[in-house]
Amino acid sequence: MRWFDNTALTLVIIGAVNWLLIGIFQFDLVAYLLGNLSWFSRIIYTLVGLCGLYLITLFGRIQNTNA
Repeated sequence: MRWFDNTALTLVIIGAVNWLLIGIFQFDLVAYLLGNLSWFSRIIYTLVGLCGLYLITLFGRIQNTNA
């Protein structure tokens, strides 16, 4: 399951960098690379969101390992 954690974390970091670019420069890197709300870019946005939700469980796993 560690590979999935690393993959999810990588996708969430990519999403965070994309939001940073949107916030500072009003530049959407995913839309630029894949098309503005094309089916593929929507899949990327969905995967990033699902990985973000999955990583919420990281808080519980961190607390369990520190106890």
